[in-house]
Amino acid sequence: MKTKKEYNPYDNYLAVLNKTAETIGLSEDVLTLLSSPERTIEVSLAVRMDDGSLRRFDGYRVQHSSLRGPCKGGIRYHENVDLDEVKALSAWMTMKCAVADIPYGGGKGGIRVNPKTLSRGELERLTRAYALAISPNVGPHKDVPAPDVNTNGQVMAWFCDEYSKTAGAFTPAVVTGKPVALGGSLGREESTGRGVMLALREIMAKRGDSLKGKRVAVQGKGNVGSVAAVMLENEGCTLVAVSDVSGALFCDKGISAAQIREYALAKRMLKDCPAPDGAVFIPGKEGNEKLLESDVDVLVPAALENQIDEGNADKIRAKYVVEGANGPTTAEADEILEKRGVVVIPDILANGGGVVVSYFEWVQNLSNYYWPEKEVNEKLEKKMSASARAVWDASVRYGCSLRAGAYAVALDRLAAAAVLLK
Repeated sequence: MKTKKEYNPYDNYLAVLNKTAETIGLSEDVLTLLSSPERTIEVSLAVRMDDGSLRRFDGYRVQHSSLRGPCKGGIRYHENVDLDEVKALSAWMTMKCAVADIPYGGGKGGIRVNPKTLSRGELERLTRAYALAISPNVGPHKDVPAPDVNTNGQVMAWFCDEYSKTAGAFTPAVVTGKPVALGGSLGREESTGRGVMLALREIMAKRGDSLKGKRVAVQGKGNVGSVAAVMLENEGCTLVAVSDVSGALFCDKGISAAQIREYALAKRMLKDCPAPDGAVFIPGKEGNEKLLESDVDVLVPAALENQIDEGNADKIRAKYVVEGANGPTTAEADEILEKRGVVVIPDILANGGGVVVSYFEWVQNLSNYYWPEKEVNEKLEKKMSASARAVWDASVRYGCSLRAGAYAVALDRLAAAAVLLK
């Protein structure tokens, strides 16, 4: 059995791509186009540290497909970032944008760094060096980055400013997920977590089920996980388990999702926060592993890739797994869950809310006309509901899982573009 580190996420992508291509009869030409990225960029960034030393960091930007529009995808700062991970994430973005039916292709970027070891000044210099290095290959009509793991609106602001210097004019549409003061969209910060709830609610409705009264476990209390917890609680769910890198908190009577969100915004670890009466905290890796196996109705893996694998898939007790993270379930685990009747709402549908509102932000930047938050949320709900219905219909039509249904929807749309353009 493979360990989590031995899984190549790009192999996961190819496994699902090839299986779905066979199911829907995708042409070999389109399969060839989507099996490899269009462009892979590797940069070595020299950054002056606060102590005066010069340090190099490896950075990547992968542009998987521009068949349906500019490439789109986040930038992550993490010590385990490598090219295979970024390739997989860029490919999933291609599928995600096609499922959401927005005019983007897929891209992704990353720097191999533990940002917690850097000062604010070092982080800014690293970001500006990265923006300058990849600036010839990005832009509002080429490739539009966004925040991802360990990056945020401030990082996007630095990136936007550095790119704008090379362009000779302020260019807010080069990135999304910016602060509102610099052209960011209202509702963007909550959009991915909100989309998780909307996708789950729509699929449950198709199954004659509802969110009311459901017990929920959320792995990862970052922006996606904490917002999803709040949104699910607002729909009548009870949060009974939540985790971060410090461990997992369990409370059968329920945990306040609003309080977890406050901890996330304040960047407080669960191990340092007061626990509700009757709660149990299990530290570190053990806590996260136990959370995945919680006796709940809904499991939201909202951390990193490959959290559910062939070693724990048969221990998942949730009826619904909603992928708030990108690639949290390996291909082997997917087969096990499908055979066991666990409903997996795949990442390329479930966490698509972020890229949908990123698209809204980009449109607002290009038109220089901005929408109220209520309008943004209403447009997001329409998009997510339509995407979920399309995925459900495809899974019924082909007699396949929701993941294969999502890929079928994406591949149909990508194939239509390929026929016209290639």
